[in-house]
Amino acid sequence: MKNTVGIIMAGGRGTRLMPMTASISKHLLPIYDKPMIFYALSTLMIARIRNILIIGDIKDIEHYKKFLFDGSKYGLKISYAIQSKPKGIPEAFTIGKKFISKNNVCLILGDNFFYGNGLSSLLTKIKNSNKSGATVLGFKVKHPSNYGVAKIINKKIVSIYEKPKTFISDTALVGLYFYDNKVIDIVNQIKPSKRKELEITDINKIYLKNKALKIKILKRGFTWLDAGTPENLLKAAQFVNITEERQGIKIACIEEIAYRNKWISKQDLRGLSNDYGLNDYGKYLKNLI
Repeated sequence: MKNTVGIIMAGGRGTRLMPMTASISKHLLPIYDKPMIFYALSTLMIARIRNILIIGDIKDIEHYKKFLFDGSKYGLKISYAIQSKPKGIPEAFTIGKKFISKNNVCLILGDNFFYGNGLSSLLTKIKNSNKSGATVLGFKVKHPSNYGVAKIINKKIVSIYEKPKTFISDTALVGLYFYDNKVIDIVNQIKPSKRKELEITDINKIYLKNKALKIKILKRGFTWLDAGTPENLLKAAQFVNITEERQGIKIACIEEIAYRNKWISKQDLRGLSNDYGLNDYGKYLKNLI
């Protein structure tokens, strides 16, 4: 079985979150008690993906490096690559071609938030079963015209539409994708759209045309938010606050995930907890030991 590497797209101008993003990357904005990028990183970690590439603007990359470094303290191997200017999500496969090498790849958008009981086993199963072709995730939404949506017949995806003006389906495609190694060649087959960017929908349509696109719908009990708008950033923060307060847990705690995955030891976790001193996050890590 081929290994699966992970890519986090953490670039872009963050225009939907202006003026908050006038001087800082949106992926460093807090979702309650952690920076946004922790949530994307933790999603890859619970899928047991350890080799990760973070793609972003040159000034933002330096900020990510300051607290994530090479990822070794979390049992990860984190690399960084620069996207000089936004040219679309699929550019991840061009920028990350050498990083992907002969492996399969899981791509997550840095502003997407996922949570749910059993999410780890679900994503791990998708990763391990996606030996060839592509697997996308779907989520039922109230306003499908705001998203790329998939038409489903007999549990199979038959067509994809980008922000349809008339109702086609209420199944939105979320910002988490599993691709086989062929994606690094497929990206060369697509052209920029009217907005002069490469579109991930065009990648998925090629897989669909080749009868190599599968979909897994996140059912009731799972939460997905595109935290790239002020409204959803607030909703995500409120969700994390309420859930952590009621259940006494930490969502997207990358130190805890690394420890429970047995990627780091108790001694490693103790050292990481000391970095936070006596604040609530540090106390939580100490209580895990």
